[in-house]
Amino acid sequence: MGDAITWQQLAAILGGFIAAMGIPSAITGLLSYRAKKRMEKHEAEQAEKQEAQEQLLLLLVQMSRSSIALNEATAHAIQRGHANGDMEAALKYAADTKHKLKDFLAKQGIHALLDE
Repeated sequence: MGDAITWQQLAAILGGFIAAMGIPSAITGLLSYRAKKRMEKHEAEQAEKQEAQEQLLLLLVQMSRSSIALNEATAHAIQRGHANGDMEAALKYAADTKHKLKDFLAKQGIHALLDE
């Protein structure tokens, strides 16, 4: 019986089959890993953008508040006919807020330039 398969041949065929099944699994695993890493990177970038948008919104609200405070102090000064400590405090508040917004926008501009 020359057609009979020996245990060694069966083991070799089975080993080849297992190896052949492992290669597609390894490729699929590698592709899945790369896709996962790409998604994690995208999520991190989105979180960073969301944080920057929240920071910008906060600074814009602060700018609006400081502008209102300065307008209010100016109106009181005109009403009374002279400026007092309110005007200096409102001016400082407006200037500080303006510098915070300017620094934030400059930082975001640099990030935009370096990230692309």
